[in-house]
Amino acid sequence: MLGLPRGEVFLVPWSMEWKNEYEKEKRQIIADIGPYTINVHHIGSTAVKGLSAKPIIDIAIEIEHFIDGEKCVIALEGLGYSYKGTDVLPERHYFNKGEPRTHQIHMYQRHNKYLLEQLNFRDYLRNNEQARSEYQQLKLKLSSLHGNDKHKYAHEKTDFIKSILEKI
Repeated sequence: MLGLPRGEVFLVPWSMEWKNEYEKEKRQIIADIGPYTINVHHIGSTAVKGLSAKPIIDIAIEIEHFIDGEKCVIALEGLGYSYKGTDVLPERHYFNKGEPRTHQIHMYQRHNKYLLEQLNFRDYLRNNEQARSEYQQLKLKLSSLHGNDKHKYAHEKTDFIKSILEKI
């Protein structure tokens, strides 16, 4: 299953479909904006095998210069993405796709601290079964408490995420 209706928060069990969907999307992105990309990463919970997640594929695109993100808008819109600008989330160009939303792109300049945190957190969960299990339980609890408030859901995960990043 892929797609999260606006305003809802629910989790579904990890699926190999997410990895396949990411790979397909990555190929299309590179075909259309390849000269601007340094790397394309699968991030977020759908990138961690065995972890339940909101059914949205999160993609991080690394670019050399932040301004290059503006040069990618038309091509990404051609792939079905909507450009939401640089004010939605810090230090990134943000795009989303679908209604219900199926994909999100976070476009960062190389070496951006938020990108590095995303990658480090993902990798830690991939390699640490205990932390992955704890995060799973927290997410399940928060999704049942805040099924109609994505901001509260996200905010209440912050302390756990920070505690992991401090260990790295």
